[in-house]
Amino acid sequence: MLIRGSCHCGNLSFTLAWEPDPGEIPARACSCTFCTRHGAVWTSKPDGRLRIAMREPAGVSKYAFGTGTALFHVCARCGIVVVATSEIDGRLYAVVNVNAFDAAVEPLLRRAPVAHDGETLESRLARRQRNWIADVAYA
Repeated sequence: MLIRGSCHCGNLSFTLAWEPDPGEIPARACSCTFCTRHGAVWTSKPDGRLRIAMREPAGVSKYAFGTGTALFHVCARCGIVVVATSEIDGRLYAVVNVNAFDAAVEPLLRRAPVAHDGETLESRLARRQRNWIADVAYA
């Protein structure tokens, strides 16, 4: 399955190759203040392939907070956070916001809350290496 998503105005978009076709897609609602205030709900397929595209790169803001180990890619025009990336040991990992998915994927989503409070930096990065998309490129 090729999942497409984008911000509201279309400046920031992605395609995620998810093979084999999923019976369901886990959707993690992070309880941190950034995700809560933006309504971001994340998913990833560790062996999936993610391609990120920007019509106007200057119109995409990258924001880091807390440990500074993840960059949230936010459209500067419409304000939608679409993807988060983390560079670990020279490799780029990512998660995508299911709220940016095309509507056709909605029935497959299985939403659940998640909290990462109290996680050490080392365990946070190890979790991302295990669970985040590892084949990430900018188109």
